[in-house]
Amino acid sequence: MSEFPKDHNDPAVGGIAADRLRSIIERVERLEEERKGLAGDIKDIFTEAKSAGFNVKVLRQIIRIRKQEPSEVEEQETLLDIYRRAIGM
Repeated sequence: MSEFPKDHNDPAVGGIAADRLRSIIERVERLEEERKGLAGDIKDIFTEAKSAGFNVKVLRQIIRIRKQEPSEVEEQETLLDIYRRAIGM
């Protein structure tokens, strides 16, 4: 996976610890690969939900709401209700 030359004997190049830098970059690369895999898994779950008749857009909204504090959700719902009534909805 690494595209860095391994034949460089100096552990610090230009004041940079090359081994430490390589380690950080390779760890980020591994995590990005894991993230791609997880994104694929999530997509598969939403496909499954859609085939079971669930509205994926609504599921995503619920997931977003569940991440918020209850007081934030209540405030947003109150404002949404006020705004809807203000425009006659």
